[in-house]
Amino acid sequence: MELLPELKLTLFNGWILLFSFYLLQLYNLTFVSKPMRDRLLDRSNFDRKQWIFTLIGKFFSVPAMILMILTPITTEFIEFLLGMVMFIFGMVGLRMAVLNFITTPLDQPVTKGLYSVSRNPQETMLSVIMFGIGFNVSSWIILILVLFSRIFNHFHILAQEEACIKQYGESYLEYMRKVSRYFLIF
Repeated sequence: MELLPELKLTLFNGWILLFSFYLLQLYNLTFVSKPMRDRLLDRSNFDRKQWIFTLIGKFFSVPAMILMILTPITTEFIEFLLGMVMFIFGMVGLRMAVLNFITTPLDQPVTKGLYSVSRNPQETMLSVIMFGIGFNVSSWIILILVLFSRIFNHFHILAQEEACIKQYGESYLEYMRKVSRYFLIF
């Protein structure tokens, strides 16, 4: 692992993994109804503080993604293997979480599948994917940027949970009491 590896645009850079992630996201959004897509992407309930923290998170995400694009995938076996396991696990988990989300009726909170063990499996899997790419390109600076991005994303998650409480009331509060926010944490 290096703080900042040599940057160069090659065929085998982190862009391949980032591109795969965005293809999955495009696929996830393509085959869902407009009301479901609106539910997936809704940010209407964010207050000023939550928007500011979301933007600060993006401030860390954008340079991380630029560095991922410009950094070659590592040839170090341990980092490559760890990164690929995390990346694949995150991609499969994200797809499963989105399937759980889009197969739940709009008038009900999502509580099945991965949502039965985490209130935010999509966000958690996104973190696993991004950390996996960071290990694949063997860069501490990318891992640090992703970490800060995900910390600020916590406020985005809090806003989503507030919206769910408003929309679903006591049933969502009961769900919150039973299921942790980030799998086994919190």
